[in-house]
Parts: sequence; C-alpha cells; structure tokens
Amino acid sequence: MSKSGEFQRDTTYLDGRITADGSDGWPLEQGRYRLVVARGCPWANRTMIVRRVLGLEGALSMGICGPVHDWRFWTFDLDPGEQDPVLDIHWLREAYEKAVPGYDRGVTVPAIVDVPSGKVVTSDFRRITLDLESEWAPYHRDGAPDLYPVRLRDEIEEVSARVYQDVNNGVYRCGFATSQEAYDEAYRALFGCLDWLEERLATRRYLVGDTVTEADVRLWPTLARFDAVYHGHFKCNRNKLSEMPALWAYARDLFQTPGFGDTIDFVQTKRHYYLVHKNLNPSGIVPAGPDLSGWRAPHHREDLGGRPFGDGTPPGPPLPAERVPAGRTAPAA
Repeated sequence: MSKSGEFQRDTTYLDGRITADGSDGWPLEQGRYRLVVARGCPWANRTMIVRRVLGLEGALSMGICGPVHDWRFWTFDLDPGEQDPVLDIHWLREAYEKAVPGYDRGVTVPAIVDVPSGKVVTSDFRRITLDLESEWAPYHRDGAPDLYPVRLRDEIEEVSARVYQDVNNGVYRCGFATSQEAYDEAYRALFGCLDWLEERLATRRYLVGDTVTEADVRLWPTLARFDAVYHGHFKCNRNKLSEMPALWAYARDLFQTPGFGDTIDFVQTKRHYYLVHKNLNPSGIVPAGPDLSGWRAPHHREDLGGRPFGDGTPPGPPLPAERVPAGRTAPAA
C-alpha cells in the first residue's frame, strides 16, 4: 500500500520455468508437476482454463485449495484429511518453504510444484499460461487451439497491458484503496477501460483476432466475478457487468465455451472474497445473489463471425474429480 492509499500488488513471484529442453533446471516431464489453484482466485482461474482448453490434464495434475484461509494462506482443506493427496501437505506454504527456506512473502496461487522434491517451481501467473501454451506443446491434445499465435502476440500484449492495469488489477485497486483519492482514480480507470472494451467488443467476437486467445483468457476471470463480488465488495458500482450489453454478451459467450464456464465455482468465489477480506466485510456475511441463470441466456455473438477454437476442436468434459458441483455454477438452461 502506498502512502497515498493506493493498493500496490506485490509481483515478486517464484519464477522458475519448466521448459522442453530443461534449460532452466526444470525439464518437462509428464506427471512430474502439480498445478495448485483455488477456484475463487481469478489469477489461478486463467491457468485452469488454459490447462482445460489445451487438454493438459493427463500431463499436469491439479490440486485445489479451499476458498477460505487466514494469514498463513492457502490450505488443502477440501481433500480427505485436509491434505493434498499427491503432495501430502495441508498448507501450500510448506511447498514454498521447501523451495525457499524461511520464505516470508505471500503464498499465492497458481503455483506449480515439483512433486518429487515438493518444491514450488513457479508462482508467476503471467508466465505460467504462456509456458503451458508453448513449452508444454508436446502434451497438448489433438485439436488444441493456438491461444498465443505469433502474428497476434504484439496486439495481445498491447490490449492485455491495459486490461491488467485497469481491470484485472483495477478492481483490487478500487477495493483495497485506503484513501478517497486513490479509490476515485482507480474507479475512473476501471470504468474507462470497461467502456473501451464495450466499444471494442461491439463489433468483434473476441478481443484479438477471430478466435479465443490469451487476451480473452486474461480478461474473462475478472468479468466472471464482477457482479458476484467486485460490484459490491470492491465498490465497483457504477453499473453491473450485466448492464453493459456487449461485455455481458461476450462474457456469456465465453462462459458457454467449453473450458471457461466449467472452471468457475461461484459459491467458492463468493466465500473466498467475503470471508477472507475481514477488513472489508467484518460481519462475514456472504451475499445470496446474484441470480446466475442469465449466464446461460443466448448471446448471439456468433453473428459477429469467428470460431472459438478456429481450426481446432473443443476440449472434452472436465475430469470427474474436477467438475464444479451442481448449484455452484449457473443452472442449466
């Protein structure tokens, strides 16, 4: 937090890399690593989407932390005995401390853990998805799309830079601001960017190009949480996402695209934000709403052209152990 009350995200992550040639010390090996996520976290949600869309479930297992934690951060309290069945730990912190003895920074998700040593390899959410899309290519499923095409990378990064600053991180800058001036600045930037996105998406189905790309993966988890959490909890309340026609239709289009909507658990998402941020919600009351049925409504975005996976194919259904239970996502139409 700055002296002016502006929220400043700590972006110092463990930044090892798993590469096909092992040049960074972590060679690509099927089944060796475990992706650790939490369904409430938008940064982790990105990695869940990419793993699903590229069909990496058989190469990279996934552990899911519970939605609520204290100052010691994430735990595997959803698993039998409250221990991850592969890593045999309760606190994700244990894997960080194996990587860096005396580790004293934030314990974040997503994180990729080397199973044999129990050490976190990387917690750099920005790099993880790019490496899943490139270094992990030998294990992509048949028909996997190219989420980071070379010809579009400059535009993807240009669009994503503003989205990160003003939307992905912007909602946190609103919610955690400790001065009126810092909040007002973040609020103006957030809705200025949402208005820009509304205009951009009025005439194109996806953010960059005519297929789903890394740019969409980066934006969508924030949109998915907007009405359920950020609108009220983080005071992002000029309007709801569902009141912005193009953005709301775009968000629904992706929700109904395999690999996106089947990764989000709205119940866990709300529990995470409203129960963990006690300074913002000291009562610990978790809101009952909003109504989720609208996520299944027709979006008509196909009228703009484009195909979600281009010449590729949709991923298959989620693994049984990774399916979001009924009642925790939008009801079927």
